[in-house]
Amino acid sequence: MNNPALIHADTMKALWALKASTENKGVPARTLILIELRASQINGCSVCVDMHAREGKKAGESDERLFAVSAWREAPYFNEAERAALALTEALTRISDRPDAVCDEVWNEAARHYDEAALAALVVAIANINVWNRLNVAVKQPVGAWKA
Repeated sequence: MNNPALIHADTMKALWALKASTENKGVPARTLILIELRASQINGCSVCVDMHAREGKKAGESDERLFAVSAWREAPYFNEAERAALALTEALTRISDRPDAVCDEVWNEAARHYDEAALAALVVAIANINVWNRLNVAVKQPVGAWKA
């Protein structure tokens, strides 16, 4: 089956509108790409891993940063704000892995770097990429099909 968002144009429009609603809200565009890549890695969404790595390159991300997103804790390439966004991404993507899905430590660190509007944008962006990941994984969307 095709991706449900390709079948229902209103779904596609809504998901793109949701993504657009997170832009220019205090989170750097490159950080949004990094969180989309990280959530997609966690969820095993090959379409989104491919797409967001390519978007990162187009936006000026280095190979080192893109290659190291899955090991961001150990890699020296990320600043504190990006690390906070990546930690929040992991917590919100892996909500069933622990009883307190987004612990105070993760939330407070994100809040130290992002104001309320930016935090809201991060949460919505993370939720949105998780929706895309689930749609693609459910139908085994092939890599590269999104470019067509």
